[in-house]
Amino acid sequence: MKLSEKELEIIEVLEKDARTPIDVLAKMIDLPVEETEALVKKLEEAKVIVQYTALIDWRKADGREGVTAMIDVKVTPKRGVGFDEVAERIYRFPEVKSVYLMSGAYDLSVVIEGRSMAEIAQFVSEKLSTLDSVISTTTHFILKKYKHDGIVFDQGDQDRRIVVSP
Repeated sequence: MKLSEKELEIIEVLEKDARTPIDVLAKMIDLPVEETEALVKKLEEAKVIVQYTALIDWRKADGREGVTAMIDVKVTPKRGVGFDEVAERIYRFPEVKSVYLMSGAYDLSVVIEGRSMAEIAQFVSEKLSTLDSVISTTTHFILKKYKHDGIVFDQGDQDRRIVVSP
């Protein structure tokens, strides 16, 4: 889908802060509110804007301890479907948060969340490694998040958004 300059401006603003009020967004891109609303709706319907989410620092929520792991997966692609079929089988597991096709030593990068390292180990050994196309896995546990999606964690009351001047 070819996007107009204004549509690109809209998605750039909303990617940084999905809670930007429509009137503020309209001023930022220099369009009337009604036209801005129509463009946002068009982008949502075309699935250019897939979903609006919040970035949560779960360490600050008592009683919600968890573990995140990044798993490198080497697979045998299937004739006619390549990596798509095995990627779909992996992303259908509820523990899986992301799946990426990668270049380099491994084929897929899988991000999962669990309540403990043992739970993630069980997922890898009982679900992921047992898939037909999976040759090997390497699991990396995330020990601390410093920055995620452009947001820096643990800066106290400072603004957490990283702003890069053009």
